[in-house]
Amino acid sequence: MRARNVFHLGIKELGSLARDPIMLMLIAYAFTASIYSTATGIPDTLYKEPIAIVDEDQSPLSQRIVDAFQLPYFQPAKLRSRAEMDAELDAGLVSFALNIRPHFERDVLAGRSPAIQLNTDATRIEHAFTGSGYVQTIIHNEVQTFVQLYRSISGPPVEIQERVRFNPNLTRFWFVAVMMLIDNITILAIVLTGAALIRERERGTVQHLLAMPVTPFEIMLAKLWSMGLVVLAATAFSVTFVVQGLLAIPIHGSILLFLCGAALHLFAATSLGMLLATCARTMPQYALLLIQVLLPLQMLSGGATPRESMPEWVQQVMLAAPTTHFVKLAQGILYRGAGLEVVWPQFLALGLIGAVMFGIALARFRKTIETMA
Repeated sequence: MRARNVFHLGIKELGSLARDPIMLMLIAYAFTASIYSTATGIPDTLYKEPIAIVDEDQSPLSQRIVDAFQLPYFQPAKLRSRAEMDAELDAGLVSFALNIRPHFERDVLAGRSPAIQLNTDATRIEHAFTGSGYVQTIIHNEVQTFVQLYRSISGPPVEIQERVRFNPNLTRFWFVAVMMLIDNITILAIVLTGAALIRERERGTVQHLLAMPVTPFEIMLAKLWSMGLVVLAATAFSVTFVVQGLLAIPIHGSILLFLCGAALHLFAATSLGMLLATCARTMPQYALLLIQVLLPLQMLSGGATPRESMPEWVQQVMLAAPTTHFVKLAQGILYRGAGLEVVWPQFLALGLIGAVMFGIALARFRKTIETMA
């Protein structure tokens, strides 16, 4: 009988959510357009930046420099005249304009250290400083390689051979999309569960539930499984069709294992949502309370900045937050292809945190129900 009550109460919650178009739009946006727009927005690093080059030298060295600007940082360089370069820079069609003066190769081989003019569109302030450094590094490498064919140049005493794993091109949106998905899972789980309880209170239907032969445990469990199921289904859709499909981000691990970890995280997050809902009487109060809780969960969990860069006491305190373990679990599975033998400590931590959160939320919910009765 108890399982049947929990099932039917959960179906009631799903029906109530289906009749709330604002919540449905929020769920659809959070797991589709929000992830895509954040991932493909203005990046912190260069990505397909347009560059124009005036090659007045027409030498093998200048051609090497022109050919060196390639994807993913720059679009293939456009060869322009001086007038065309200035016009495109003024119109904002290119971010960088390079002018290679005549006799550039001859002066380089003669050791005269000739100058190359670089014009940068500083209205794109996000890329002005980093882009100039990229251009200087590319030109320096090409000139050094070219000069080594004619005279010996002493190199550094130690040469570092760098190997970048899991993201060879350091593509920023590969990381941003998954982190945005993790944040949205937490936000929606807390918001939907808390809103379900506050909606019952504001509409006066809690008294109807109290008149039925159901317990607070059954009411709470029904809200948790129904809202958790909605977020889990949206997560599976987003990983498959948005992250892997639309954004073409490679997933190295098992999506099924990730969804199992997400289910454990949802157990803890929905319990937290119920706990917060028992502390608020209206949706505006609940929204203000969410700000105080969600910001630390997102900023200090290791998704925005590495946990190792935080003070030691912050790292220890955040071990009690489910998002800390979920971020580590998700990064291990989706980025590095980790299996259960690697991420089982995070699974265990999420289960324990979820059980504690559920117990505290249930005690608070029972007290709230008694007060309302």
